[in-house]
Amino acid sequence: MIRALLLLLVALLPLPAIAQDDVRVALDTTAGRIVVAVHADKAPITAANFLAYVDGKRLDGTNFYRGVGAADYGFVQGGAQNDPKRLLPPIKHEPTTLTGLTHDDGALSMARYAPGSATADFFIVLGKMPGMDAHPEAAGDNQGFAVFAHVVEGLDVVKAILTAPKSATAGEGVMKGQMLETPVKILTARRVP
Repeated sequence: MIRALLLLLVALLPLPAIAQDDVRVALDTTAGRIVVAVHADKAPITAANFLAYVDGKRLDGTNFYRGVGAADYGFVQGGAQNDPKRLLPPIKHEPTTLTGLTHDDGALSMARYAPGSATADFFIVLGKMPGMDAHPEAAGDNQGFAVFAHVVEGLDVVKAILTAPKSATAGEGVMKGQMLETPVKILTARRVP
């Protein structure tokens, strides 16, 4: 009787809000596991691109190599770092004004140069970074970056990567001093139920 009541109570508890079309992906790293919900319904082009890298095992053995910020505010960047053996063609840019997604805590977004140049590198945001969203009213490149997923488990792992020691000499241009002294390897990236 008590068991039946407990099962009923558990069944009535609210579940976390996960969109029906979200696809969960586990990034197993040398720093721990990060699980993300990929928003295939809101950012179909960018989500399909990321999932193509996951399904093709093209992210296995890549690294989180960059950390900008400190503690609870900043971002970590990872991916193929232009390795031609891993890269798929660049994708069309999906700005946040189109998807409705924003650079809030735990957001995953595609790294890029010009709009339409994103391939395999992505970053995870800690804190809110509205400056990375699209701002069509601004001059110049105002398209921002393309958010396509959010961390649902392992934000503590992301924070550990962000606060890891940086090399004073590695990196070029604005990236100098932002490169991790010891990159964090992405051992595998796999879809999970």
